[in-house]
Amino acid sequence: MDILKSITSELPPGMVTEANFEGANIVLYTNNEKFLKEGEFKIKEAVNKFKKRIELRADQKILPEQEKVEKSIHAIVPQDAEITGIIFDFHRSIVIIEAKKPGLVIGKQGSILDEIKSQNLWTPQIQRSPAIKSKITENIREVLYANNNYRRRFLNDVGKKIYRDWNPGKVEEWVRISFLGSARQVGRSCLLLQTPVSNVLLDCGINVAAQNSEKFPYFDIPEFDLNKLDAIILSHAHLDHMGVIPYLFKMGYKGPVYMTPPTRDITALVSLDFIGVAYKQANQPLFSSIDIKEMVKHSICLNYNEVTDVTPDIRLTFYNAGHALGSAMIHLNIGNGLHNLLYCADFKYGKSRLLDPAIKTFPRLETVISESTYGAKTDVLPPRIDSENKLIEAVNNTIERKGKILIPELGLGRAQETMLIIEDAIKSGKMKKVPVYIDGIMWDINAIHTAYPDFLSAQVRSSIFQDDNPFTSSIFQRVGSPQERKAVIEGGPCVVLATSGMLVGGASVEYLREFASNKKNSLIFVCYQGIGSLGRQIQEGLKETRMMSEGKEELVQVNMEVHTITGLTAHSGRNELLAFFNHIRPKPKRIIINHGEISKTLDLASALYKLNRVETSVPRNLESVRLK
Repeated sequence: MDILKSITSELPPGMVTEANFEGANIVLYTNNEKFLKEGEFKIKEAVNKFKKRIELRADQKILPEQEKVEKSIHAIVPQDAEITGIIFDFHRSIVIIEAKKPGLVIGKQGSILDEIKSQNLWTPQIQRSPAIKSKITENIREVLYANNNYRRRFLNDVGKKIYRDWNPGKVEEWVRISFLGSARQVGRSCLLLQTPVSNVLLDCGINVAAQNSEKFPYFDIPEFDLNKLDAIILSHAHLDHMGVIPYLFKMGYKGPVYMTPPTRDITALVSLDFIGVAYKQANQPLFSSIDIKEMVKHSICLNYNEVTDVTPDIRLTFYNAGHALGSAMIHLNIGNGLHNLLYCADFKYGKSRLLDPAIKTFPRLETVISESTYGAKTDVLPPRIDSENKLIEAVNNTIERKGKILIPELGLGRAQETMLIIEDAIKSGKMKKVPVYIDGIMWDINAIHTAYPDFLSAQVRSSIFQDDNPFTSSIFQRVGSPQERKAVIEGGPCVVLATSGMLVGGASVEYLREFASNKKNSLIFVCYQGIGSLGRQIQEGLKETRMMSEGKEELVQVNMEVHTITGLTAHSGRNELLAFFNHIRPKPKRIIINHGEISKTLDLASALYKLNRVETSVPRNLESVRLK
């Protein structure tokens, strides 16, 4: 059955000049101005009948000149909206309006957008301008719209594959999932979901703490064939979940990558930083900036709760995971209701300053795949306020003895949470006022946070809207060059937030080398330290280590005070994991545990079985599990 022909046959003859796919969505083009302005009722009828997202746009032949449209937009939109850019996607008849206050561009119940379309025929789309200028966001938008003709063809091809055998009543026979990484370990998350007609990869990350073949997912298995891969679905932009995706494009993958909009931007930024770190360590990068550009060109972004088909028999919905900006739980409706799978990836079932807690209610559910990073009996997290006070106390004590504080951070999520705690503590007088330096890619990630406030907690969102942006506070100073870093190292007492969070590369390693020998200084761990990482070794008592300095290896004594504050993690602690499964609706029939050290995965699986009387399993890497 041809869905495009079925839809166009429902509309007045001769009104549709072209019908295309944009992924799972359907776009109809018309050269009849009257139908463009008055045909929405007919389109809504088609949407109700076919249960698909259908959009009507102007044929390129009737679009007014871009210069005229730009003047018209500036005349229609209130000046208070502060338009910062207008981009034309000619091949898709779209005009993208970037503004500091998008709500004023939209107007009451979309009235201003309607007026823009009515007067100019172009379909307007709105984007928020970052409060901090972001080169990466600009580059991504340039890639998307500079390649707009390619994008149109690519999205149409994706749609053709989704609807290749369109049959709404068809039910597939089986579903299985294979673990190519993250089973009984933290790192290299990579799961292959298969049905008789679909091959979908859930995440594809790297084990940043590993030094050998344990670093990458297992691709040399019969089940995995890059040429047969239909889609990649990415939960969030941490390296252990996305670090290998650009490499797949290097190896020839040309299909879609589904993610949230902030995840797309941060994934590109983290991938570029990954290349830079490799060069600094005199290693050959796994991929190049060209491969990252390919990934961006093939990205399809969805907001939370937005439903889309990704293959003929798999429907995807993202839900807030509460772990990092744009992080998502992946809900898959497989085989027209045959099986419903929730892949939690990393999630936080608890409120933080930065994000709202993970979602617990879903439409349908049979199987849940859950992380277990902090799944052991001993991983009961202290109250957040106690952890925050512990952090503030450690900083104050160090400053009092004229020392420096290094906080190694994950650039995404964990760093922003620490910034919010420090900003509040200094403002309220709980923390001594000292310079707080931000080094590594955190500053650029902060900029991306300001571009997507709708993904943040209500309190932070409100602050950004009221021009009291915590990420642009004068409390924080950016370190943007080797000279500035040298000044921090040689200067007085301060707090340094630097990537990487596990001390396996990046700016944090350089600060550690300089700070480690001084007993007055402190090292504060606030995020998970992977097995084998330098961070984990120091956590466990390492007192000296060999480090590179100006091309030479030197022995560094670790005399600084070392603190570990577990209560600030962006992962769910033991009690949060148990509470999540106590509150989740509907109740799953099976729980699969991954993303945890062996003892933690087994401990959590045992507890969930005893408490919920539900089938639990802890697969090994390379193991396949039949879901249906």
